[in-house]
Amino acid sequence: MGIFEGLLFGFKSILGDPYNLFFCFAGVLIGTLVGVLPGLGPVGAMGILIPFTFHTTPLQSIVMLAGIYYGAMYGGSTTSILVRIPGEAASVITCIDGYEMALQGRAGPALGIAAIGSFIAGTIAILAITLVSVPLASAALRFGPPEYFTLVCAGLFTFAYVGQGSTHKALMMCLAGIILAYIGLDPVYGSPRFASGIPELYDGIGIVPVAMGLFGISEVMLNLEETLKRDIFKTHIGGLLPDKEDWKASAKPIARGTFIGFLVGLFPGPVGTTSSFMG
Repeated sequence: MGIFEGLLFGFKSILGDPYNLFFCFAGVLIGTLVGVLPGLGPVGAMGILIPFTFHTTPLQSIVMLAGIYYGAMYGGSTTSILVRIPGEAASVITCIDGYEMALQGRAGPALGIAAIGSFIAGTIAILAITLVSVPLASAALRFGPPEYFTLVCAGLFTFAYVGQGSTHKALMMCLAGIILAYIGLDPVYGSPRFASGIPELYDGIGIVPVAMGLFGISEVMLNLEETLKRDIFKTHIGGLLPDKEDWKASAKPIARGTFIGFLVGLFPGPVGTTSSFMG
């Protein structure tokens, strides 16, 4: 069976039963609600909601889990835009522009642009990955330690290059991240490294708690340092559909983010976080 025959067979299997679309809708809805909760992310949401698929067919369970994943990926941007706390690691960069739009009373268009951009990029990326899946699979089997080492170095230098401020400070932060990544079990020998005898550190330090701490706790501390009396920030979330000016301003970034996300997504590793920072 060729690529296009398999794609048509997949559409026929999904659209042939209305219950499949219902499970997709339920997965996206539940995943979005869970993704709003900071710290869970798509992987945690899928792990928590797996029991809901026990009494369904294999096809329906896969469709529902896929919907949960996509819903949780978008749900993480909601808290980033509204309260400047990323719901998952890939939504960290959304705190920069999305939260500023919320402060200007434009939280609705920010949420709408995030949803529409995610849908466009995800749809194009799925169609593109379908076409390159066969040669990509053969190339992935040739990946070894030299290729992974080169990929890691390229990612670190990319972060240092696109980071604001001093390049030396950005490289020092990359080095600090490498040191934190060493905490946990050694992948070869299985012995603890830099865990200081604390069992909770055997699994390593997750990127989601670190991201929440850097953005969420810093925002709380900044508010505590303010001694002036301020009114509570209130805004009305309405008008989720972007206007013509929003479309004009976001068309090129969406296209650029789609291209970058697809290329970075071809490589293994935390591609969601990497592609968002590069975009």
